[in-house]
Amino acid sequence: MNLVFNTLRYGISAAAFVTAIATPAYAQEAAPAQGAEAIANQTAMPQGSEVQGGETAQPDAQPDAQSDPAQPAQIVVTGTLFRNSNTTSISPVTTLSSETLQRANITTAQDAIRSVSADSAGSISTGFRNGFSAGGAAVSLRGLGVSSTVVLIDGLRSANFPLNDDGHNAYVDLNSIPFSIVDRIEVLKDGASSTYGADAIGGVVNLISKKNFQGIEGSVQGGTTEHGDGSHYRATLTAGYGDYQEKGFNFYLNGEYTFDGYITNHSRGYPFNTLDLTPSGLTDRNRNDDSLTTANPQAVVTRVTQSDLNNPLAGQVGTPLTNQYQLLNPNACPYGTFTVTSGAAQGTGCAHNIPDEYSIIQPRQQRYSTTSRLSVRLGDNLEAFASASYSHSDVSITGAPSAIRQTQPFGGSAAIASSSPGIVLPVYVCAAGVNCATAADRRLNPNNPYAQAYAANPSQGAARIYYLFGDIPAGSDRYVDVFRATAGISGDLGSGFKFRLNGVYARDNFSVTQRGFININGLLNAINTGSYNFVNPEKNTAAVRNQISPDVTTPSYSTVATIGGSIIKSVMTLGGGDLNVGAGFQLRRETLMNRNQNAALDFYALNTSSAQGNQTVTAGFFEIDAPFTKAVDLNISGRYDHYSQGYGHFSPKVGLKFTPIEAVAFRATYSQGFRAPTFAENNPASSYSGFSSFTPPASFVAAHPGNPAYTSSYNIGSGATGNADILPEVSRSVTIGTIIKPTRWFSLTADYYNIKKSNLIVSGPLRAQAIAAYYGQTNATAGCAALAAVGAGYKCNVIDGPDPSNPNALPRLLVFNVPYVNANYQVSSGIDMQASANIPLADGVRLISRLDVTRVLRLDLVTPAGVVQKYAGTLGPYELSSGGGTPNLRGNWQNSLEVGNFSLTTTAYYVGRIKQVAADEITPVNGEIDLSCSHTLAPVPAGGDTSKGCYIRPFIYVDLNAGVRVNDQFRFFLNIQNLTNARSPLASGAYTSNPNYLSSWHYAGLVGRNFSAGASFNF
Repeated sequence: MNLVFNTLRYGISAAAFVTAIATPAYAQEAAPAQGAEAIANQTAMPQGSEVQGGETAQPDAQPDAQSDPAQPAQIVVTGTLFRNSNTTSISPVTTLSSETLQRANITTAQDAIRSVSADSAGSISTGFRNGFSAGGAAVSLRGLGVSSTVVLIDGLRSANFPLNDDGHNAYVDLNSIPFSIVDRIEVLKDGASSTYGADAIGGVVNLISKKNFQGIEGSVQGGTTEHGDGSHYRATLTAGYGDYQEKGFNFYLNGEYTFDGYITNHSRGYPFNTLDLTPSGLTDRNRNDDSLTTANPQAVVTRVTQSDLNNPLAGQVGTPLTNQYQLLNPNACPYGTFTVTSGAAQGTGCAHNIPDEYSIIQPRQQRYSTTSRLSVRLGDNLEAFASASYSHSDVSITGAPSAIRQTQPFGGSAAIASSSPGIVLPVYVCAAGVNCATAADRRLNPNNPYAQAYAANPSQGAARIYYLFGDIPAGSDRYVDVFRATAGISGDLGSGFKFRLNGVYARDNFSVTQRGFININGLLNAINTGSYNFVNPEKNTAAVRNQISPDVTTPSYSTVATIGGSIIKSVMTLGGGDLNVGAGFQLRRETLMNRNQNAALDFYALNTSSAQGNQTVTAGFFEIDAPFTKAVDLNISGRYDHYSQGYGHFSPKVGLKFTPIEAVAFRATYSQGFRAPTFAENNPASSYSGFSSFTPPASFVAAHPGNPAYTSSYNIGSGATGNADILPEVSRSVTIGTIIKPTRWFSLTADYYNIKKSNLIVSGPLRAQAIAAYYGQTNATAGCAALAAVGAGYKCNVIDGPDPSNPNALPRLLVFNVPYVNANYQVSSGIDMQASANIPLADGVRLISRLDVTRVLRLDLVTPAGVVQKYAGTLGPYELSSGGGTPNLRGNWQNSLEVGNFSLTTTAYYVGRIKQVAADEITPVNGEIDLSCSHTLAPVPAGGDTSKGCYIRPFIYVDLNAGVRVNDQFRFFLNIQNLTNARSPLASGAYTSNPNYLSSWHYAGLVGRNFSAGASFNF
């Protein structure tokens, strides 16, 4: 069976690769008569601007042959005020119909939107279970970041996820969007600030819900992976009443439930469950079974002095009094032991593989929602609608336990960091608040093996401890509740005037409960009183564990309230159709309260970011569409937005479509746009601290011999606060493309895009240079001075305690301040190609094929110093993308064979090769960044071949979906995701929190072959 699957895998993979190279195009859903894009644009294409996009009254419009005659007559279009098909095809749009999604068995907004090949660097998947946005999901069109893509529901904005990505990038959480009522998804891959205002630099995603429903419809589905984990369940039910055409109203109510179970790293085995890559010819990355000074769940101690017997932070700064390290409980090693006989730390420790024991690939997630909608015809030329929805999502994430002494105590813990080489266990313990140095009732510390021998000289018998709190579960529970209500009215005013008025209110309530973080005071008190049992942790009471690590629950919220309207009129008839003119307004109010999870700075390593603020945005916009001839159509639009903070921006756009013959059209657009600063970026009351993996340079390692714990990779932090003087980002976008429709059953589009985003809002664009400047010195004073000289606002914040083995050497930099500034600019360019075919092979037999490919030519960031950081095809931008990188080629190819009531669909997904270098992690030399393999992020052994492991190989996997319609009421289906069980490629340069894989692009290869089956029904 494995041979069959392997043969099939390589055959399908080769076919998909050849097709992606030879015919890099995309297919959208096509009707037999026309190409995908044309059909999508001519059949009641959903919402235009959020202002104009609620509902559009077109009472005199004749229904399209593809339209449901029972639908309300509203016709709305993404990206334009007008229905005209020439207008809607001037900008490139990818349309995912409900049929396309059903064929691929896509059941979530995240999977649907992130499958579009234009999604690139900075995209967030649910599989990313660490960091700011753990449990959330977002799209990053053109690699410009999640805050440069607007996500709409029925053309209207929704509230942003209260917890910004990387502390400052705002986005709409895709996991909170009800999906079973989605009729289609449109992805406008063009600058659209002239219609939607801020943030539409990379493009717009518009999820279009059903407008009219009668009867009862539902579905059930369940499945699991071939490993027996990652269980998946889904159920939907929709009930509607009212014939809109006959009775003038329709009301429906929808409910949806989804559950996804855990997948552990242990279940997927090597190399996704370890940091030791020696079997692959690479080195290890801070393994937990080969160093006595690396914390694990069985405590190791060594004897040091303690200057203050009441302060566990007053251990000796210098070399230990002995090089012998010992286990507190040598009989409690569940995975065996290891012994070190040379170096500064010698002894026996317990062997562990922390990622294998604790890490997860997929969190447990549960989602449910309910949605209702009422559509009413108030008169022959007047319509109204109202909708309301509630969605709930909760995500449970587990992870590795906290260490007794984190590597980056932050902010108020600076004194702790600078005064201590680590926490020590004193010789004596006593009651809380009592001076153990003189207390009459003090007793020997049962956790300190040196206590008895040094009872008479307690300052010489302290035990420095290395320990991971394995008995205290670590992780988080995240709860999101989204409330959303919309309403609108539209109609015909006569004399050719049509209007629409609509509004939306949405609130996103977010609460996170963090588990397993260590409370500094609680830990110190437990050590001084001896209440925590380090020898046999399983004997600790729940009260003691809660004292050291109480749960921390932090609520946050965001809101948006919008009211807007527009009016359009056909002014005159031109050679190619009506000259249409439209204008409108919008008033929007946004608020955010993202509370600091560690405001008192009393927990090690707990997130300290926060953001808050409110703003009112007023906007006016216009659009003119002039089809001068049947061959030439000109569209001009513009919008002015004014923000209550005092700034404003005008965003123009012009588009031209030239159709010399019916089968061929050329199109081009030029637009300007902007991204408004987020509350985290412009409000001084907001703060941000982010940590990323960092490996000290060779010179630093050489200066710290004998202490691998001090020179191994660690998390270095950068902190910033909002800047009230920050300016909006501005953009210039150009697209040039063609539409080819040689037959009724085939269409192809190809578009070149080029986007320049200036005034970039970034946190520390000279981050790598600042770190290098510090580590280029020999002491902390000189290091901090060199770091501050890199640029205004850069300064040391927290310096680690001296290396006990090398106290005079340069200490580690733990946290440094970086400013939010407007950097120079970023350029993103590439080619989109799309194709679709809907081929009747015989009576009742049809082949439907669709292909979507994006080639990223450039994703470059130019720093204020003029240094060009090139990201395309690499793991950069390492910070923005959480080490996920920028694939320079992504695509998917869906083929569906329909024979009567039976359908069989395969969908192949492709991600190109990625080089394991990142420009934002490399120090420029003479203004140039060397992206050769000599700077690979792969853990190459000393003196090894840097080209080994320098590239992450291409990844291809295939999904299979089979369905059969028993009758008009029932359909059954079987789905196999990752049919050939393709394995994720080794990504050894990825973040250590995601050991050796990229969750953004290779997630299906981690889950493996996944089975599900279900049925749908309607009455």
